[in-house]
Amino acid sequence: MSHFRGLQRLDWYIIRKFLVTFFMAILLLAVIIVIFDISEKIEDFVRTEATLHEIVFDYYVNFVPFFMNMYAPMFVFLTVIVFTSKMTQNSEIVAILSSGISYHRLMVPYLVSAVFIGLLSLGMGLWIIPKANVPRVAFEQKHVPRTKAYSGRDLHYKLENDHFVYIESFSGYNNTAYNFTLEDLSGGQLHSKLSAESAQYDTVTGTWRLRNWFIRDYSGGLEDKIRSGRQMDTVLSLTRDDFFRNKHTIEALDERQLDQLIKTQIQRGDASVSAAQIERNNRYALPFSAIILTILGVALSTKKKRGGMGWNLAAGIALGFSYILFMQFSEMFVMTDTLPASVAIWLPNYLFTVIALVLYFKAPK
Repeated sequence: MSHFRGLQRLDWYIIRKFLVTFFMAILLLAVIIVIFDISEKIEDFVRTEATLHEIVFDYYVNFVPFFMNMYAPMFVFLTVIVFTSKMTQNSEIVAILSSGISYHRLMVPYLVSAVFIGLLSLGMGLWIIPKANVPRVAFEQKHVPRTKAYSGRDLHYKLENDHFVYIESFSGYNNTAYNFTLEDLSGGQLHSKLSAESAQYDTVTGTWRLRNWFIRDYSGGLEDKIRSGRQMDTVLSLTRDDFFRNKHTIEALDERQLDQLIKTQIQRGDASVSAAQIERNNRYALPFSAIILTILGVALSTKKKRGGMGWNLAAGIALGFSYILFMQFSEMFVMTDTLPASVAIWLPNYLFTVIALVLYFKAPK
């Protein structure tokens, strides 16, 4: 019984070291990020007359959790490297293994801590951060504009009931689509084709105002009916927001909204669906990576080296940044249609799982 209690005390000793070091490191990161972000955006805040309440509560209160969650896996890795290397240099790891505790049993408190952080990150990514991103993204669009307006060319969308929209160009300055075409291809047959010189979206009523339009109805016989007019209002399952979907607005969608957006964009044949698919897979892949990087960190840090903790820390930083770099490359695979998001976004986890297991089984026990 006393031996069992000793193991419990050891577990809590490692868990406490793990979590305290991690949260201290991530809070330090938050302070550094806020300082650098303020210095970068202070001119935008002054120019757009952002109030102190907006800056603090609409932006930074929601900005900090977003970045802390984004970099949590890397800081899990560095945390394990730092405190485990220190335990190794102080001969604590040797003493633990010499007392009869197996290397696999030693991993238990590490995995418990990693799973706790991973579940916390998953919960934040699925429910808390999307809600927090709503005021953050709104603040950035108002006070830190990235672009003056959106414009796109040669846009194709599939709407419900096999209706297809083609737009030669869209201007974000006046919310107007030029050379607008709507084709009814229900049942695999062309029934009608509506063409307009321009179509302007009304953000108040949610309608499109077509100018200089004409409709050709195909009856299937030798005669086609043509109607035309100077102006007509119509409602489509296509809004101005569909042209402004980007990485930042997608971050503000919860899981249900994100799934619905992906379903709609796939139905429409929208090429920008890759951004939503990347975001959805990242919300699951990042928390899971905390467990992989923990195993990798322990395997690197439990062997005493002549260079001391410095060598472990250097190796940890190199592997941590290579993981982040690989994550960026994996997104490029999705954007270029090389691999589906469900494969590409998980590639870093697959690769680092193999590396972690190889190092784990080669670690001194």
